[in-house]
Order: sequence, then C-alpha cells, then structure tokens
Amino acid sequence: MDISIFILIITFIVLLFTNVPISISIALATLATMLVSIDSIPSMTTMAQRMAGGINGFALLAIPFFILSGILMGQGGIAKRLIEFAKSLLGSLPGGLALVNIISSTLFGAISGSAVAATSAIGGFMIPAMKKEGYDSAFSAAVSATASTTGLLIPPSNILIVYSLASGGVSIASLFIAGYIPGLLVALSLMIVCAIYAKINNYPIGERSSIGNIIRTGFDALPALFLIFIVIGGILTGVFTATEAGVIAVLYSLLLSVGIYREVKVNQLMSILIKSAETTAVVMLLIAASSAMSWILSYTDIPQDLSALILSLSDNPLMILLMINIILLLVGTFMDITPAVLIFTPIFLPIAESIGISPLQFGIMMILNLCIGLCTPPVGSVLFVACGIAKNSIQQIVKPVIPMYAAMIAVLALVAGVPAISEWLPSVFGL
Repeated sequence: MDISIFILIITFIVLLFTNVPISISIALATLATMLVSIDSIPSMTTMAQRMAGGINGFALLAIPFFILSGILMGQGGIAKRLIEFAKSLLGSLPGGLALVNIISSTLFGAISGSAVAATSAIGGFMIPAMKKEGYDSAFSAAVSATASTTGLLIPPSNILIVYSLASGGVSIASLFIAGYIPGLLVALSLMIVCAIYAKINNYPIGERSSIGNIIRTGFDALPALFLIFIVIGGILTGVFTATEAGVIAVLYSLLLSVGIYREVKVNQLMSILIKSAETTAVVMLLIAASSAMSWILSYTDIPQDLSALILSLSDNPLMILLMINIILLLVGTFMDITPAVLIFTPIFLPIAESIGISPLQFGIMMILNLCIGLCTPPVGSVLFVACGIAKNSIQQIVKPVIPMYAAMIAVLALVAGVPAISEWLPSVFGL
C-alpha cells in the first residue's frame, strides 16, 4: 500500500471536518490521489470520465422517479392517514403512541424511500403528540429517529438501487424482496423495546378503537399502502422493470396526492418538481464523486491490500465478519449512507464473498449496518432532525436511544449470521 491511500484519507478527513460538503470532499480527495498516482493532465480527464460514467446507468433512472414519488407522497397527506390507521390498531397497547410512531415511520419510510422525510413527516406530528400525552421528549425523539431508518430496507428504496450499482449488478428485484424480513424485524425489535420501556416508565395507554374506526382509518390509508404492492407486484410479475416502476410510482403518487386525497394543488407541482430536481442533483453528485473514488481505489489496489490485511488478521469467518461490521458501524457514524455504500462495497464485498457471504446477504447486512449510523452521532442526519423537532440535545437523547441501538444491532447480528433472513424470500420468488 503506497502513499496514495494516505493522501486519499487525510485529504478527505481534513475537508470533511472543515465542513466541506461530503460530495465535494470525496471529489477533491479523489482528484488529489489521482494527481500523485497518474499524470496530471490525464488525471483531470480521467476524473471527468469516471464521474460521468458513474451516473450513466439505466438503473439509476429509477432514483429521480422514486425521489419525486416520495416528495409527492410526503406532501399528499399520507403521513396523517398512516398515523391514524396505526393508532386505531396499536394505540391501546403499552407504549401505544411509540408503537404507532414505529409502524407509521416504517410504512412512510417505505413509501417515500427517505429516512429524513419519514422523520420530518411522522416525527413532526408524533413527537409533539407523544409529549402531550406524557411521554418523555427525548424518548419520543429516539423512537422517531431509529424507526425512520427501517423504510430504507423495505422497497421501493433508492439505496438498494445504489448498492446494485456498486456491487456490479446484484438484481434490484432480489434486493427489494430481500429487504422485507430484515426491515420488519428491525421494526418489531424496536416495538418490543419501546413496549418494555413504556411499561417501566408507566407511560399512558390509549383507549381501544372500535372495529368501525379501524375499518375507516384502514380504508383511508389503503390507497397509500397500495403503492408498495403495485411496485413490487409489477417487478415480480415482470410487468415492468425497477426503473419503469419508478415511473409508475410517480403517476400513482400524482393521482393519489392531487386527485384522490387532494392535498397537493396543481399550482404546487412546479415547486415539488424543483425540490425533487435539487434532491436528485445532490444524490447524483454523490454517486458521480463516489464512482470516481471507487475507480482510484481499484487503480491503486487499495481494496486488494485492505482485503489481504483483514484476511491476515484472522482466518475465522466470524471474526472477519465482525471486523467488517465494526468498521461499517464506525463509518456510518460520520458518513452518509449513499457514499458509504458506493465506496465500501468494492472494498468489503470481495472479502465477504471469500468467506461465503453472498452479494445479496452482504448488501442487506451493509445497508442495515449503515442505517444504524443514520441515527448515531456525530453525523446522524435523522437523529439531528428528530432532536430539532423535539427540541432536545444529543446528550439528552443518548439514554433512551441506547436500548434501541442494542435492538438494531441484535437484528444486524441475525442478518449477518443467518443467510436465510435475506435470501429466503428471493428464493421463494425464484430470484
């Protein structure tokens, strides 16, 4: 391993900790490494080529469509309908409002494909409601932050599409189906923790809903939930590809938000399109910069050197798997999930395959691992959103969030150790 790795790491860390946007930090660190690794003039050309090539993929067309669909859903009155439905089902259980928060965040995260959007939409309503009913403010924020990440495992999920690109072509359909069981296990584990926590702290229990109210709220939320079945059903039956599913999701979200729920007005569509374009630009810049970094990593044999180093430390597959997960947990605390997937997949996937982990299982394990980082300081984006809504500091939220971390890590251990959790459903559908 030569000086290239040190230049890459030091430049990236210095830029990151001087508040340079992460996509720019990745691009500049990559360029600096290229300048010392290859001739200066070709390095500039190579940088441009690799960035352009990184976003020149048909599968990536799904991302802007799912982003637009998520924004339409987010502003289309979906959140309150999901909350009311979940409340009618779970509100009378111990920690009922916390359970409602988890179910609503999971469903909304799956529909919108964004953990931050789920935290803002569901947490913006549920955190004040939980505080009003006597729940601790920090606990309410911790529930919203951790629960919102589950939607990234349940399709349609943009990060699963990004992993498909980074892994060299793992089927998007397989990844979509594989994420269901792990995502639901995370939600279930968080619900168990919250029920116990609520029982210990004597949080209030709501009134039992009537059958009529359950049916009414369920019927109201059904059109939004149907999006998930349309997308997955269409992909599994071969009616359309994952990219085409994004277009279907946009059309259905438009029909739902403008035509059925009528929460989005026609004169608001331009601002929604602009917002989705801005979000898409940020994501694509991250992908482009990370693709260039992945290329220079490969060019300088860094993945091979790191692989040899890790494999030299132990020949025990469990120890190697543990090391990979610990590194990813640390990475997730300071790096956003998209660049982390693009940068570390080419490094760790060959190691995982060498110890018998399939690319499908590794992808679900990696994304679940990095989801934990989204709600972990110092850079946990959803944690800061939840703290902002609850008006709590990070220090105040640490105590209630620790048992939730433990639950998520327990599920991560299951996903890493039991391949069937990720691979059984895709095999049932012949993927």
